[in-house]
Amino acid sequence: MIQDNMKPKYRFVPYGTEFEPEVATLVLDVGMKTVPGIIDHHHPDAEPECTASLITKRPSLVLDHIQRGIAAQIITHHRPDFDAVSSIFLALKLLKTGKIDPLMEKISAYTKMVDSASLPKEWDLPSTPYAILRALFLNIRKKDEAADRERVREGLKFMDFIYTKMNEGLDILQNRPLFSGIERYERAIKKGDNDYFNYLDDLEKGQKLILSLPHISGKGKKTVDGLILKNPRSYLLKDWARRDRMNPSLKQGFSFLMTNFGNQRYILGVDPEQEVHLKGLCDRLNQREAEKRKEQNREFPLRWYDGNCPLFNFRIIDSPQDETSLSHQEIMDIIHVFGQM
Repeated sequence: MIQDNMKPKYRFVPYGTEFEPEVATLVLDVGMKTVPGIIDHHHPDAEPECTASLITKRPSLVLDHIQRGIAAQIITHHRPDFDAVSSIFLALKLLKTGKIDPLMEKISAYTKMVDSASLPKEWDLPSTPYAILRALFLNIRKKDEAADRERVREGLKFMDFIYTKMNEGLDILQNRPLFSGIERYERAIKKGDNDYFNYLDDLEKGQKLILSLPHISGKGKKTVDGLILKNPRSYLLKDWARRDRMNPSLKQGFSFLMTNFGNQRYILGVDPEQEVHLKGLCDRLNQREAEKRKEQNREFPLRWYDGNCPLFNFRIIDSPQDETSLSHQEIMDIIHVFGQM
């Protein structure tokens, strides 16, 4: 396996950390720039790609920086996700072979769909690589950096499996039989099946609302269903909510979703299929956050993230990593004003 041969050291940093190129080091899915040695799409000047698709589209970003084909260190963000681990896999594969092959391009194209929340809704969600890897991550009991390292180890092992199966000519996009007979993967799919019932339980406790959100065309607004949830149990919540055609009033899925974890982290997002965005909402949250922190005599080094990059196009918002000072009700008030009809 690739990781056994290359054995780079890993370092994990907060989202939004900025870097300059370092010798023998690859910075992936973080760094706030796209230059040789640093491959990140979370900045306004990025291309409309995820980190994995940037690697296959522009392999020189890796090959022009790493000498002798060996990366001594790889830096990515805490809690590495699908894009982070697939980027590491593709970068190591590229360094080993010196070229991008068609299977690597398929992995990067799939990762771009995952990272942009664009997986087709008709797919069998629990049997997708995205959902399986999410389930595998749930089994990690370690904490902090040890958990991050385990995510990378688990992710690279899974990517190697996917690559091998594709090389055998098998479909990996939504293929339950592909994972048949492999107990850990079968359990992951079963966990995904059961997660739908977690979603239904979360839905009963959630708050539904109707919002009028800006259309991406810049012409007017579009009315969408929204769902607010505190401490959801469902790990595939976003996907189930957007596929739900029964419970939203407009029968087109919950296009706006806000999850609140322990009144510490808030994640807001909209379904790209609905062609709406949240541009401007984050500015209001940051303005109120600054006022609140001034009242509390609390510094404000980390702002709410507004999804200002071409791939996300203002469709996601994430609260400050040092925890917001705003109350749940204050955030809801700002959302209601932003989404007025």
